[in-house]
Amino acid sequence: QVFYLGPQVHSAVDDPNGFTMEVLSSWRLCFGDVVWLRNQVVAPLMEELVFRGAMLPMLVPCVGPTAAIFMAPLFFGVAHFHHITEQRRLQKASMRVILLMAGLQFLYTTVFGSFTAFIFRRIGHIVGPVLCHSFCNPLLFSYAMEALLFLLLLFPLTDLFFYGAIPICSLAPAPARAC
Repeated sequence: QVFYLGPQVHSAVDDPNGFTMEVLSSWRLCFGDVVWLRNQVVAPLMEELVFRGAMLPMLVPCVGPTAAIFMAPLFFGVAHFHHITEQRRLQKASMRVILLMAGLQFLYTTVFGSFTAFIFRRIGHIVGPVLCHSFCNPLLFSYAMEALLFLLLLFPLTDLFFYGAIPICSLAPAPARAC
């Protein structure tokens, strides 16, 4: 939850009264929304009970704690492939885009599953992963896209083509002068 602390503190500092009222009013509205309840309460609770509370303890005796922390999330990632049929039925995008989105979702749900499995193994209680999961559901995609774009754009946007061939300063040793 440390990753989300910055934006929350920033909002609170900008407008302490508005921040408190905004949070309270949005939570009041959310509890009346069945989809929100499914995404933020029911799904995180059920998924964490199954994948961390049940599957992880069954895998640990067979493969050991470290391997289980990385193996159980693979099943968690695969379990999210049902979104392929949902997106196809709704005809939201082409099959190529749907499969690309499913692949990305598999990647970040697997990484997230490793994180929550680690939390579960460390504290030995399911509450931590459930709270983490319910808080991360709406924000995880944004942060995953941020990390992906950072990695994709790091080298292209630091290419000398954009900044000229002669650097202002260099970390490379000066060339030996020929006499």
